[in-house]
Amino acid sequence: MNDFSAEAMGLVIREHRQAQSPSMTQEELAERADYGKGGAVSISRIERGLVSPGEHRLAAIALAFQLTPEQLKQEAEDRTRSLARQRGQRPVKLRDQVAETKRRHAEINEKAAQRSKITQEHGKAFNHVHDVARDEFFLRFVELAESIGGAPEPERPSEEEIERTGEIPTAIRIEAMSVGIANAIRGAAAGGAAGVAAGGAAAYGAFTAAALFGTASTGAAISTLSGVAATNATLALLGGGTLAAGGAGMAGGTLLLTGMVAAPAAALAAAGFYVLRQRRNKKEEERLRTEVEAAEAALDQSQQGFDAMIDVLDRAPAIMEYVSVHGTHALEKWRVSLPPEPRDWESLGHEGQERYKEFLTVAGCLLAVSSINVSALLTAKPDALPEMDKAIDETLRYADKTIKSLV
Repeated sequence: MNDFSAEAMGLVIREHRQAQSPSMTQEELAERADYGKGGAVSISRIERGLVSPGEHRLAAIALAFQLTPEQLKQEAEDRTRSLARQRGQRPVKLRDQVAETKRRHAEINEKAAQRSKITQEHGKAFNHVHDVARDEFFLRFVELAESIGGAPEPERPSEEEIERTGEIPTAIRIEAMSVGIANAIRGAAAGGAAGVAAGGAAAYGAFTAAALFGTASTGAAISTLSGVAATNATLALLGGGTLAAGGAGMAGGTLLLTGMVAAPAAALAAAGFYVLRQRRNKKEEERLRTEVEAAEAALDQSQQGFDAMIDVLDRAPAIMEYVSVHGTHALEKWRVSLPPEPRDWESLGHEGQERYKEFLTVAGCLLAVSSINVSALLTAKPDALPEMDKAIDETLRYADKTIKSLV
């Protein structure tokens, strides 16, 4: 668990950026830290303490300052303690106490509003890229694959692979998802209910359900093999499409953020009467200060989960966009090379068969990335976050590397 606040890390990064000779702009730092379009906005939010950079971003930021991530973390920890000491020194006069509490009250409301805005922006961007990859690559591949008769049942993860470790490796999770997709394709080609004929998001939902809820050779549900990278909740969100398609969309899950601050926000709203009063007695001031401190603690406690969620929503779209561009191009080349219908497995030849298997793997990777459970990050306890964050990082890295090696 991080021992520094987002505010402290933001101050440290801003000071180092401005201390460069010549002073580095937010745009320049964003470029060096490999942020995409609008990266300066991300740096601005970091420096304002709204979001902390993930491990890989922090490493890039530290490199831009010719520092190590550990040095930045240590400085942020020191600054966190310094800020805590400053805030522990309460003004003596009641009038000054009232002014300070009002200021803190306003900061909490602004921070909650900014979090909601950031979540909505990232959720909308994720939804858009996800839907393009789904429609341009996933469903097009399914349509082509359904036209191939006699495709063999893919090899399932072996019991030895699964039982070798209590933690299912990312490669096996994605392999299991690809098996589920392949079996759904085989079933659809044989006249099953799933398939592109079902149309858009519904067809996608059918195939992702087959991948996540199918069974492995051990009889265990494949959903159990997907670990933190795919859950029932996110399938319901992603499989149903975005709001425009009639589903909940990624934003539906990330709106749990509202619930995370609902209790302290309600307390602050109830205390609003005291905030607006020009004069209040010492007892009223103590009551409001206690409620403000509770709201601050709630936001601070959820900061690490919020940061992890934003990191995923920032990294995952780049992988999905690669699939929608390069994967779609490779898929079109394969389509042109296919023999005319009706076609069977043997008519594809060795090269065509290998390409089919590679596209299955890409589809499995896409599903693994699309179904990362960001909602769980928001509600996880701090001591559970490092392990969850590690599993997600492995999924993103493996999927990115694998996809780029195949398309």
